[in-house]
Amino acid sequence: MIVALAILISFFIVLFTTPAFIRVAEVKNLFDEPNESRKLHRQRTPSMGGIMIFAGTLFSFLICFPSEDIGYIKFLIPSILVMFFIGIKDDIIGTAAVKKLIGHLLVAFIMVLMAEIRITSLYGIFEIREIPDWASISLSIFTYVVIINSFNLIDGVDGLAGGVGCIAAVAFGIWFLFAGSTVDAIIAFSLAGALLGFLRYNFYPANIFMGDSGSLTVGLILCVLAIRMIEFDPMDVPSEMRSISKPIFAMTVLSYPLLDTLRIFLVRMAKGTSPFAADKNHIHHRLLRFGLNHAQTVVIIYLFNALLILYAVMLTNINANYKFLLLAGIVLIVIGGLFMIPIPKDKSPKVSS
Repeated sequence: MIVALAILISFFIVLFTTPAFIRVAEVKNLFDEPNESRKLHRQRTPSMGGIMIFAGTLFSFLICFPSEDIGYIKFLIPSILVMFFIGIKDDIIGTAAVKKLIGHLLVAFIMVLMAEIRITSLYGIFEIREIPDWASISLSIFTYVVIINSFNLIDGVDGLAGGVGCIAAVAFGIWFLFAGSTVDAIIAFSLAGALLGFLRYNFYPANIFMGDSGSLTVGLILCVLAIRMIEFDPMDVPSEMRSISKPIFAMTVLSYPLLDTLRIFLVRMAKGTSPFAADKNHIHHRLLRFGLNHAQTVVIIYLFNALLILYAVMLTNINANYKFLLLAGIVLIVIGGLFMIPIPKDKSPKVSS
């Protein structure tokens, strides 16, 4: 099966080329330096592992691409290149938040206005279905910016962004595979294979970080897949899948990065600081303060993300509004409870070596 080939190609490309890149990074001094104020690692660690993720995903997808009609792919690949090079620049010399935002907006405009990959309906959530063009364009651009940034923001613990991205890519890939959209499934599984191969070196204790070149690329691809799934023609969806709310499924697949980003932005704005200012107030930082190490923290987050996806798949026979409200309630209880539990005084974040 071609999707199996896609995941295997990207997996082995990243698995076998990353050690060589780590050696190059060490020779060329491409390190992520420790920073007590906002980073958890104490030793210089090679960064820019996103180059391998980018190369493995793109190579695998183009090799396995099943059609002569490239469709929206002619817009997606240039957009990925824009995100990739913005990330590379930020990994090497840094990039101002405003300039990164301009790049994110450029990509969003390309995908929304040219590729027309945008949200046109809420499919019954809040009793809203079709929305006017201006609302569709505005909501879609906002969605691109938020999701792309969300993966950049959660890339703070060994294996977190890579693992959450891999789970999301597999979930979208399975959905598209059963829905019969081979192209989208190949994109998803090519990314999943690349991230799985990268986790061999990025899981705790990490030998390399993906950097912005990886997190921004992953965020963009997953955002495109999420919107493609939400907008998938209901008549082309198999009857046994039609009871799954597409917006709810997309939200659960991307639940952790979206929740953490929303929460951290609200907290920072409440404090009067920039929502883009780095700090140690993420959900994963809270788990570390309970005395967990990186591996334990990310496994808990993986399970949380997977359980929410299972919720979207299994709970099908209720109204979309009730399903959304129940999901919001579950999330508020879990996240709210996490920040209400007092931290033992003898516990402190365990950092990577």
